[in-house]
Amino acid sequence: MRPCVRKAIATTAFILIHQLVQKKKRKKSKHFWIKTLYKNRFQAGNRIFEELCFDDAESNFTRMNKIEFEHLYSLINAKISKKDTNFREAITARERLLVTLRFLATGDSYTSLQYLFRISKQRISVIVHEVCDALIDVLRDYVKIPSSEEEWLTIAREFETKWNFPHAIAAMDGKHVILQSPINSGNDFDCYKLFPSIVLFALVDANYKFLYVDVGSKGRISDGGVFKNTNLYKKLERRELNIPPPEILQIPYETAVPYFILADKAFALDEYTMKPYEGTPNRGSMERIFNYRLSRARRVVENAFGILSSVFRVLRKPILLEPEKATKVVLTTIYLYNYLRRDQEASQRFTAPGSFDVEAEGTIIPGRWRQDTEMSSMLPIRAMPRRGPTDLKEIRSHLGRHFITNGAIAWQNNYQ
Repeated sequence: MRPCVRKAIATTAFILIHQLVQKKKRKKSKHFWIKTLYKNRFQAGNRIFEELCFDDAESNFTRMNKIEFEHLYSLINAKISKKDTNFREAITARERLLVTLRFLATGDSYTSLQYLFRISKQRISVIVHEVCDALIDVLRDYVKIPSSEEEWLTIAREFETKWNFPHAIAAMDGKHVILQSPINSGNDFDCYKLFPSIVLFALVDANYKFLYVDVGSKGRISDGGVFKNTNLYKKLERRELNIPPPEILQIPYETAVPYFILADKAFALDEYTMKPYEGTPNRGSMERIFNYRLSRARRVVENAFGILSSVFRVLRKPILLEPEKATKVVLTTIYLYNYLRRDQEASQRFTAPGSFDVEAEGTIIPGRWRQDTEMSSMLPIRAMPRRGPTDLKEIRSHLGRHFITNGAIAWQNNYQ
């Protein structure tokens, strides 16, 4: 091939390649490393925080007032703070806490929250996970099961004084927290209503405080196995919790009554739990009065769960997270609940008069949480009839006879 021809071909090829490169450059749009929506976080986002979160009149935004928020912020600041880089300023620890508290308070999707906080939904998903871990760590001591006989006896005296039920050391219940269907799980997490769920099990004392919580069991687990599947039950079996030994209720009784946990019909009658009689006993009968007295004392756990889901509304709808992350979200709400009721002053602020059920001479005035009927999660555990050991049935009968003789209260015969 002649040199002039080769030169012409090379020139043509160069021109074509150059034109192709230029064409690609023209087609390539200019990209920003941050979207305008998120870039405005420092202007619009922080202004929202000041207006909604630090005004005591708007404490409902985070379910706590400014002092409580700042104290909580001081506890986890070091755990959730991130360093600025040469490319961008880090999302502050205060913003991270606010985003998480708002998610727990409303249960809004991450997509919805990104428009309020000017933070991408992908980043919010990471923030919520990290802040929940930090909150569980710093608030761990607010949910603590008693470890000595004296502590258990103090709770038992409070149950007897406030709720007229002797030898009760806690009330327990469980709920199915509905989830989105987990990836590659089949129907392992499906509860009896055929929704994927995890089980929330808890003990509550006479003052509506959570003593113990277990979250994460698959919804498919047998309802009767909820309690026996917990670490609490294993510790009870190993006699590690120093539960007081059985004692007589009063002289001249001879039957020694154990200290027990109050349960409903979903649980078994055993050496650790006391449950009501099955069916609907006749009005005025010992069995009916016993059921009323037990239900009256057990109302503390019903109210605790009701207030919990009323304040932290992420629990009132299916949680759109995988089971591991949903478990952390549920645990965080429990720890925050006890934190916000840590003393008498905080309790009155968090649960104002009328929040819980109130009883006046047998007439029940429902708490405000019962007025909110919108609930697509926190489903009750299904009741399953089970036979208890004969000796425990005799102890239950002994308690029933005590409630209609020496331990009677004036209005118990009015129970419908």
